[in-house]
Amino acid sequence: MLLKSGVGYGVRNYWEVTKPKIWYLLVFTALASAVIASRISGVDADIATWILLLASVTAGSAGANTVSSYIDRDIDALMERTKHRPIPSKRIDAKHALYYGLILIAIAMVTAGMINPYALMLMAFGIFDYVVVYSKLLKRRSSVNIVLGGFSGGVPALIGYVSITLAYIEVGIMLALLVFLWIPMHIWSLALRLREDYSRANVPMLPVVTSTSTSTRIIAATTLLMVAFSIGLAYTGYFKYLYLIVAGVSGVIVTAMSIQLLLRPDEDKAWRLFKFSSPYLTVLFIAMMVDVLI
Repeated sequence: MLLKSGVGYGVRNYWEVTKPKIWYLLVFTALASAVIASRISGVDADIATWILLLASVTAGSAGANTVSSYIDRDIDALMERTKHRPIPSKRIDAKHALYYGLILIAIAMVTAGMINPYALMLMAFGIFDYVVVYSKLLKRRSSVNIVLGGFSGGVPALIGYVSITLAYIEVGIMLALLVFLWIPMHIWSLALRLREDYSRANVPMLPVVTSTSTSTRIIAATTLLMVAFSIGLAYTGYFKYLYLIVAGVSGVIVTAMSIQLLLRPDEDKAWRLFKFSSPYLTVLFIAMMVDVLI
C-alpha cells in the first residue's frame, strides 16, 4: 500500500520501481543500433516499427527490472543503497509491483512480436536471462552472476538491429557483444565501492568473495578486453575515422582509470570508474551513429 496519497506520488513510485537509470541506457542502445542497421543496410523502417521498438524495449527493460525488484526485496531492505527503493520502503505493495512488472513484460512481448519473430525471441531470451538466470538463480549463489546474467544487457542492442534488418547481422551481434563486455567493469566497480553493502545482504558479487587486489586485476583485464574490442570495431569496415578517434580517446581514459584503481585501489576510484562507465558506452554508440550517418 502507498503510504501517501496523490496520483503524482503513486506515478513517481511506480516509475522509480522500474529502475529507469538502468533502462534509459538499454533503450538508447536499442535505438542507436536500429539507426546503425538502417544506414548500413539501406533499409528505411516505417514509423510504426520505430514506435514498437521504443515501446517493446522500454516495457521489457522496465518490466524485468520491476520483477527483479520484487525478487530482491529482502536484499534491498538490507542494503543502504537500496533500502529506500519503493518496495523495501513500503511505498509500493510487493505484490502490486510484481503484477505491474508482469503487465509491462506482457506489453513488451506483444509489441516485440508485432515487429517480427526475431525481436520476440530475443525479448523472451533477454527477460528470461535477467529475471530467472540472474535475479532468481545466480545473484545469491554465484560470483559469476553478472557474467551469465549479462547476456540480457546486450539483447536490447540486438533487438534494435533485427527490428530493422537481418542484413549484415554480424554488426548487430558485435554491438550486443560490446554491451556484454562493458557490463563487468560497470557492475564490479560499483560492487567494489559497495562491498560492505553486498556483504551485509550476503550477495556474492566478485569483490565480496575475492580480495581487493584480485578484484581490481579482473576489472582491469575486462576493461582492457572491452576497450580492445571497441577499437577493433573500427577496423571491421562498417565504421570509420570518427568512431576510431572517439573509441581510442575514451578507451585511453577508461583504461587509465581502471589501471589507477588497480595500482591504488580505493572506493573513490571505483566509484569514479562506475560513474564514467555509462557515459563511456553512450559516447561509443553516439559515435557509431554519427559515423554511419555522415
